[in-house]
Amino acid sequence: MEAITGEKDKPLNYGKIVAVQGSVVDIRFDKELPSVNSLIHSGKNKQVAIEVLSQVDDHCVRGIALTVTQGLARNMVAETAGTPITVPVGNRILGRMFDVFGNTIDHLEALPIGERRDIHQLPPRLNKRATKSEIFETGIKAIDVLIPLERGGKAGLFGGAGVGKTVLLTEMIHNMVGHNKGVSMFCGIGERCREGQELYNGMKEAGVLENMVMIFGQMNEPPGARFRVGHAALTMAEYFRDHEHRDVLLLIDNIFRFIQAGMEVSGLMGQMPSRLGYQPTMGTELSELEERIAFTDTGAITSIQAVYVPADDLTDPAAVHAFSHLSASIVLSRKKAGEGLYPSIDFLQSNSKMATAGIVGERHYALAQTIRQTLAHYEELKDIIAMLGMEQLSVSDRNVVNRARRLERFLTQPFFATEQFSGLKGKEVSLKDALDGCELILSDEFKDLPESAFYMIGSIDELHKKLK
Repeated sequence: MEAITGEKDKPLNYGKIVAVQGSVVDIRFDKELPSVNSLIHSGKNKQVAIEVLSQVDDHCVRGIALTVTQGLARNMVAETAGTPITVPVGNRILGRMFDVFGNTIDHLEALPIGERRDIHQLPPRLNKRATKSEIFETGIKAIDVLIPLERGGKAGLFGGAGVGKTVLLTEMIHNMVGHNKGVSMFCGIGERCREGQELYNGMKEAGVLENMVMIFGQMNEPPGARFRVGHAALTMAEYFRDHEHRDVLLLIDNIFRFIQAGMEVSGLMGQMPSRLGYQPTMGTELSELEERIAFTDTGAITSIQAVYVPADDLTDPAAVHAFSHLSASIVLSRKKAGEGLYPSIDFLQSNSKMATAGIVGERHYALAQTIRQTLAHYEELKDIIAMLGMEQLSVSDRNVVNRARRLERFLTQPFFATEQFSGLKGKEVSLKDALDGCELILSDEFKDLPESAFYMIGSIDELHKKLK
């Protein structure tokens, strides 16, 4: 694959702007018509970037502006080298922060000159993909025990506004960067600028920035930039996987904003909307992004994606389309968050394709099934408890409730990402410690202890220390 080092290597093709409607720009070319996905520059200092989305006729193309179109006017000159958007790749990008064009936005020294790549790449071929399944440990009890993630797979964090998606993502970055020899990439699509700033400062303080790359297309940017920032992040990640043979942890916050940006672009381009106002091409656009995330014979891109669920409705087309691409779905619950059980994961709605005896092992599988059954039984008994109280339950049902409530509290965890708010020191728990703790609770080892003793602790050894 050839390096694209810049647009100056190709002769420029000049055209004229014939119409500007918001972010949609029509440009006429008398000689050669630029192909779809070509990048066109116009404006006073060529500061307006436009990506071609369709060819209207033999001489005219229609594009979407990736920057603000202020100052554009009819008959202004537009120029293109016929190349698509490119981003820098390689070790020189580690520890830096970028926008959709691959420009640094961290106000540090300029990036050394090197290879750049086209953001539109094809997914890896089937014969290049790895066929074995491996578990990806996160250090978060609730996820490792009940919803194990796949190395080279895609996991989704589903939840409405304010249930803790970004906090959970930040915690995973903190836990991963220290252990894995790989690279962590954070891609912010249509999220708040404040979150990007906090994440950058947090990673800098933790001393893990040198193995991390951040790329942002924020809420205040035009829909075209938000729509393409995911492709730019994947291009950077693919280089580390295919050429450096390193594992990449790709965190995307938020995949719903990618679909939303596509919806805005589609509406601006005049396409007929589909169900609930979504773009008719939503499935294709999401697949083009998701299918590039894969475990190949050279390395793995493991992706964890936050998915905002509009009005907490999991039947929304955006959530349904995202579900179909994932190997693990972690559903966050507003009810759990209201009870102070963080991470606020709804264990009965969350699932993972990795949670089979052949992959995680007999003991882990049996324990996870028993935990799910205990929590499901408790859920059924909640109405009876609310109406009649615990006294009306049989002895066996009372034991189930006690185990379930202790398990719920044991599966909470103090996070490094929230130390400054909660005042609790963050804890990382190995899979073995988490399984041992759940096993001891299920065997009624600690039934004399109050439920509150299990809340916000790390491994079960902390209880032994408390007892002593």
